[in-house]
Amino acid sequence: MSWKRSMPFRAEGKARDAAGRIFKSKIDGGVWACAIQFLKFGIVGLSNTVIGYFIYVAALAGFRAADIFPGIDIYIAQFIMFLLSVLWSFYWNNKAVFKTGEGEERNLAAALLKTYAAYAFTSLFLSELLLHLWVGILGISEYLSPIINLLITVPLNFIIQKFWAFRGKTDRSKGCGIDD
Repeated sequence: MSWKRSMPFRAEGKARDAAGRIFKSKIDGGVWACAIQFLKFGIVGLSNTVIGYFIYVAALAGFRAADIFPGIDIYIAQFIMFLLSVLWSFYWNNKAVFKTGEGEERNLAAALLKTYAAYAFTSLFLSELLLHLWVGILGISEYLSPIINLLITVPLNFIIQKFWAFRGKTDRSKGCGIDD
């Protein structure tokens, strides 16, 4: 084994040990792997948010410049943003976050449909419901409420993606200290 291939494992072990010292406990390898996976998921999500915003702005500007879809242009731009940003997210989650195991194959069409369903649930349905709860019922600021939503929808979306959309046939939990 070359030093280049073994170096990330040593660095990961050192980072896990340092985190263990900070939290005053030894962090299990499976839990550590899940934490790294969640971090990667967050990075993909952040890039997804930025890409989605630019897609929305470009679509809206294009519609307005061409004077098409007046009155509904924001909704069509939002829909295009949703379709393309979820596709972006799916690509990177499939490639970098929820990789298949050795010898394992993934039905990409099924995983993509599940990804769209998961995002539709968390981003379209649940976020709206929570927004109504925070702003309409509890009186929390409409500027703070979307941030509170993220504290619920991001971990939930991670769980849905990991254990449903990208779940392998043989190893359901792939770490995280969770057994089915």
